[in-house]
Amino acid sequence: MELHQRIVSAPVDFGAVRTEFGLASDYPSEAVSEARSAVDAFAGARVDRRDIPLVTIDPPGSMDLDQALALQRTPTGFLLYYAIADVAAFVVPDGPLARASLARGQTFYLPDGTVPLHPLVLSEGRASLLPDQDRPAALWTIECDENAEPQRYSVTRALVRSRARLDYAGVQSDADAGRLHPSIAALPEFGRLRIEAGVQRGAISLRLPAQSVIRDGSEADGRNHWQLVIEPRTAADDWNEQVSLLTGMCAARIMLEYQGTDRLGLLRTMPPPAVATVESMRRTAAAVKVQWPAAESVGRMLASLDPNTPAALVLMSEATSLLRGASYTLLDQQPPDTLQHSGIGAAYAHVTAPLRRLPDRYATEICLAHCAGTEVPQWVRDGLAPVVESMRRSDAIVGKLERACIDLTEATLLAPRLGTDFDAVVLRETNGNRTAEIFVADPPVLAKCTGTPPEGQHVTVRLTTADPATRTVTFAFPALPAPSVTYSKS
Repeated sequence: MELHQRIVSAPVDFGAVRTEFGLASDYPSEAVSEARSAVDAFAGARVDRRDIPLVTIDPPGSMDLDQALALQRTPTGFLLYYAIADVAAFVVPDGPLARASLARGQTFYLPDGTVPLHPLVLSEGRASLLPDQDRPAALWTIECDENAEPQRYSVTRALVRSRARLDYAGVQSDADAGRLHPSIAALPEFGRLRIEAGVQRGAISLRLPAQSVIRDGSEADGRNHWQLVIEPRTAADDWNEQVSLLTGMCAARIMLEYQGTDRLGLLRTMPPPAVATVESMRRTAAAVKVQWPAAESVGRMLASLDPNTPAALVLMSEATSLLRGASYTLLDQQPPDTLQHSGIGAAYAHVTAPLRRLPDRYATEICLAHCAGTEVPQWVRDGLAPVVESMRRSDAIVGKLERACIDLTEATLLAPRLGTDFDAVVLRETNGNRTAEIFVADPPVLAKCTGTPPEGQHVTVRLTTADPATRTVTFAFPALPAPSVTYSKS
């Protein structure tokens, strides 16, 4: 089954979704004024590292560039420089900007625009690591051995300058053609080594079809039109992700290894999956005829699958149940067994996306202080518990928000096709009160399906519900007679 199909577009209004989730469209004026007038509070204390040939890798058109990297192959392994936007340099503790960002927690992404964590003049302007601009950064230096395992790591405040803005598809194309930018020529080897290290640690990586809603540029009826697509994930995405994951693991080590009497830290944690959940996955693997040796980890099994097969879709869909319970955990007197992130297979901290995520600003400050041998700023100490609460609230919204936008688009696009038959793969069979779930590739839809379709099988289903008002899409198996419906275009 092909996983890169798109369907005809339709006008969709996401205003109701914004209202439902209480997302403010405008940033408070006093916070915007602070962002416009902000200057680098640490300008006189930065090391000048504009000599490092950093580059950024982001989706096309992105302006909020948090990270820039330069990776070198050395006689003993790899040397990674990773510059992270130094947002704290522009934010006055307890000022209007600090209070507004605490209330938001993170950037919320909708198809028709973002609700940013910071005013755009900051997140897409003076703090963003745009090319050919001098920028303040928290510069990570990570020395790795031949297996890309970190041996020495530290972070300091620096002045940096990105040389180029790259995107994932372009990096992948350059890698395939053997013409990668010199600053990331070692990235494919490094990324593959880090991916294998993750599998050995027990990390779990899912490669499910990633639905997205994109603008198609058509406004024939005066309204924006939108398409559902499956976003292609390249090997370059995975390699670049490993750089961020490694930095987050080094940040966690810095916090955990701190020998001072007043231990302080903020980790991203996830509990291990329940034994019963793993046993359920083993039964599913047997049902879809996937060999899974008893001594092999879940991560290793999933990594061995061809993601374009029905069996892989079934198992990766079920594996989402293994990656639940993620939270932010303060180090203060926490038992060691609660400080791991089971999906990564190690202790981990968010430090690489401060333009878009609030905890990164605070965790980075802790690492900067520990590496410099200085006291953690009082505003960081006072702010950790409120940050955790802010992220609890915003994390509860972000997943539902993305799903609501996709559900609305699915229902709007499919409404004129009620009674139509579609080819699908059954991701989960009916089980008690749980309705079966299917994946339709054309259009790319994940939906409920009534009846008892066989798990892991290709089936033909019929669209029985597509209601934009309730954002509901339902299919039926076996394909039922076409319902008698009346559709009026809103």
